[in-house]
Amino acid sequence: MKKLPVKGRTLALLAVIAPLLALFIYVGLRSGPLAPVAVTVATVESRAITPALFGIGTVEARYTYKIGPTFAGRVKRLDVHVGDQVKAGQVLGEMEPIDLDDRVRSQDSAFKRAQAALREAQARQAYAQTQARRYEQLFAVRSTSEEIVTTKQQELQIADAALSAAREDVARTGSDREGLVAQRSNLRLTAPVDGLVAVRDADPGTTVVAGQAVVEVIDP
Repeated sequence: MKKLPVKGRTLALLAVIAPLLALFIYVGLRSGPLAPVAVTVATVESRAITPALFGIGTVEARYTYKIGPTFAGRVKRLDVHVGDQVKAGQVLGEMEPIDLDDRVRSQDSAFKRAQAALREAQARQAYAQTQARRYEQLFAVRSTSEEIVTTKQQELQIADAALSAAREDVARTGSDREGLVAQRSNLRLTAPVDGLVAVRDADPGTTVVAGQAVVEVIDP
């Protein structure tokens, strides 16, 4: 086999290395650390800065109103649902009166009897007062005995006490009657303010206790 002279081998080696070196320099200048940095050009503008906040939290209404009965009972009807807009004074539902109407009628009768007893006590007291004065005048002219005068005064005292008791009975039965009538009017569940129905805690037929919320209205 014939060998190439030294000068020929050197030229052949340079012919191979030169393209590789040129390729390495090209790659280094295009994508390596010597590659040019891309510059983005933008126009400077004057704009207002809008603050932004990101986070996780709970949204609460300013006021929450829990609406329910003032006594234990059963829900008769509910006319609103969650999400409904309501106005102040609007009837949201109603409770069952159960035996409340019968109790009101019974208390009406008791109040009328107390009034009749008061009128009778007033008449008895007026008569006893007249008799006591009459016998005091007769005793002054020596036309009756002191014993009879004392008896008439005692009868007047008894009549006064009966009149006072009758007046107290009228006041008591009248107060009881007004309480039942007020309780009857409280059967309606009304919205205290304009707002939004947020929670419906009971359905018709549900038994609830006094103070338990049936509907919750929020004022956002």
